[in-house]
Amino acid sequence: MGIGRQFQEGTKYIRGKIPAGYYETNNAPEPFKTYPGAPSVTLPPPATKGGISLWEALKKRQSSRDYTDTPLSADALSMLLWGAGGASRIYGDLILRTAPSAGALFPIETYVGIRRVSGIAEGLYHYGVKDHALSLLRAGDISGELAQAALGQAMVKDAAVVFLWTAVFGRSAAKYLERAYRYVYLDAAHIAGNLLLSAAALNLSACPIAALYDDEINEILGVDGHEESILYMASVGAEPDSPGR
Repeated sequence: MGIGRQFQEGTKYIRGKIPAGYYETNNAPEPFKTYPGAPSVTLPPPATKGGISLWEALKKRQSSRDYTDTPLSADALSMLLWGAGGASRIYGDLILRTAPSAGALFPIETYVGIRRVSGIAEGLYHYGVKDHALSLLRAGDISGELAQAALGQAMVKDAAVVFLWTAVFGRSAAKYLERAYRYVYLDAAHIAGNLLLSAAALNLSACPIAALYDDEINEILGVDGHEESILYMASVGAEPDSPGR
């Protein structure tokens, strides 16, 4: 039996046999990653009113690998980040997001490789949900490295922004044990789906990406690949005149 089938079988819930330790979250990692001392970029507040309807965005959404050289605005990047997984409601220490998460544990972290955004320098950034801001982790254009680590896909190098989603597994595993490894992928997919609809609403092109060399992306992000690891990516850029492929 292949490893994929083993994973599916090994993470099943069986009535009366949910493992002991379920709901034990006292030793879970911190709910947010922070980078104290890193240069910070405060994003414009998300404009949550107006725009096209959800139904129009659903109809418009398509995976497009073609982007023009037109930079994204900082306002557009703000909307993409907020729409994908930003703070929607706050209840004390609990910050709910625009995308659902199993147990409201939010194991997914968002990083962005910026190449063309007006007013924001090229570089690798981490998105802080609490303050809706970016922390600069590495200055300079990293699009070539990201493209090489994404199996050489040209759309990664051509994009204005590349979104990268990792999972901090312990946030979910402290509650759901082995079942958590199913949930983190679902959580990442919820966020990616929101991003794609947000891009459609902003008349931007976008494409989700799962074909990547995990260890190479993890090295670029500076994560260990065990406690935290890359799951998913997406490229975003200005929409070309012709329909994307």
